[in-house]
Amino acid sequence: MDQLLAAVDLGSNSFRLSIGRVEQHNGHAQIYAIDRLNESVRLAADMGPDKRIHPDAIKRAVTILQRFNERIQGFHPNRVRAVATNTFRVASNREEMLSVAEEALGFPIEVISGYEEARLIYTGINNELPPSSSRRLMVDIGGGSTEIIIGRNHQPLLLSSLPMGCVSYTDRFFGTGLITENRMNQAILAARREIEVIAHQYRKAGWQYAYGSSGTAKGIEAILVGKGYSKRGITLEGMNKLRKKLIRDKKVVAEDLPGIKPHRIPVLAAGLAIMIAIFEELKIKTMQRGEGALRMGVLYDLLGRDSDRDKREETVIQLSKRYHIDLKQAQRVKQAAIALFQQLHLKPSPDTEDLEKALGWAADLHEVGLSIAHNDYHKHTAYVLGHADMPGFSRDDQALLAFLSLGHQGRIDKLKHHQPSRSEWLTLLCLRLSVMLMRRREDLDQLPIRVQVDKNGATIFADKQWIAARPLSEFSLRTEQSEWAKADFSVKLVYKKDLTTLDTATS
Repeated sequence: MDQLLAAVDLGSNSFRLSIGRVEQHNGHAQIYAIDRLNESVRLAADMGPDKRIHPDAIKRAVTILQRFNERIQGFHPNRVRAVATNTFRVASNREEMLSVAEEALGFPIEVISGYEEARLIYTGINNELPPSSSRRLMVDIGGGSTEIIIGRNHQPLLLSSLPMGCVSYTDRFFGTGLITENRMNQAILAARREIEVIAHQYRKAGWQYAYGSSGTAKGIEAILVGKGYSKRGITLEGMNKLRKKLIRDKKVVAEDLPGIKPHRIPVLAAGLAIMIAIFEELKIKTMQRGEGALRMGVLYDLLGRDSDRDKREETVIQLSKRYHIDLKQAQRVKQAAIALFQQLHLKPSPDTEDLEKALGWAADLHEVGLSIAHNDYHKHTAYVLGHADMPGFSRDDQALLAFLSLGHQGRIDKLKHHQPSRSEWLTLLCLRLSVMLMRRREDLDQLPIRVQVDKNGATIFADKQWIAARPLSEFSLRTEQSEWAKADFSVKLVYKKDLTTLDTATS
């Protein structure tokens, strides 16, 4: 069965939209690109020390995203994933930018970490290359950051995201467009300082083949081959010839550089400086061009989310092992939390589906903090889930997990500054109740409570006979009711002789 997926890559230099068709062959899925849009936006240009995205850049971004919106109108939200990278990560006016960008695009936008960006880049390039068991080095020079990865087969082994990019370095070293030997040397030196932190580890790991996937890499290769500076691929010797030419001309003369695209002219010198530094620090001999990169990685990751290969599930499993979680208890809490969540009967939507998944993962991982300290373990859990490198999860995903983890026990009013939505409050209620019910770490034949919601809040119906025999559980439920009142969220507690009548009424 064929289906369409769309990936939107909001980079610091360019915005890209890729649409892929998924085809099944002998039980294996393959993505074939059927449409691509690539627009120069230079989002990181003129940010300044206050790290604010310039109003002109915001206008350019909105215009481009409105064009993308026209192309992907009618796509189901589960078939579209938009990711934002370094400029969104560091911008002081990120929330303002996200709001207008999402309105223009018409779909949610995830701000991903540098680590996650590197993982997706590796996935994208690797899936576009022939299968090989060799170690591969991959480099992607973006507008605001540079990702460097070593991987083997489908597994990335080393992942790094460094704060240097062709747009940020253009503003820093070549803002006037003038290219001099001193400016070029300063740019190379600055980049080498960033790379030297990881250089020893990468050289020790080693690789057989190197690939450059960014527009910078492809542009440099096209110029080197076109000028005869290199027979094939990127070499340090060829780049040094190009470097001397740029210094001699004092600017980028497009007519003398076959293969260069107009939108790459302003950032060529900075991109070249960064690539030279990478070659010098990592001792790279030659680099070939790699296709796919971030946008293809997003498509393949999106494909996995629509199957049983969701990378986030793998991440949760790995974290469970790393922090020695009691898997039986996690499963008890998860089953109860999901059962209570389904009783809410929230309006079906992609947001509701995402909340249910997040609730399950939060239940899986709610005891991560116990491996650090028993006291206030929920705070340790929230910190880990909010700050750890979690492949497959966006920053917003992790923020939601941290919110649920922090709130799964203790005072609720501490969470008011998070400004959760009504649905997020209700999701947290389900997690808190499930943790309370499973405090004895024993299986329950059936849940002794039901949850119903209305426009005023939520009502917890507790089995009267069950609660009468459990004074601690009754105390916990009454405490729960008073805690929610402090958060200005109405939760009522009602004892009922027969909960099955509620099930009948609901059905």
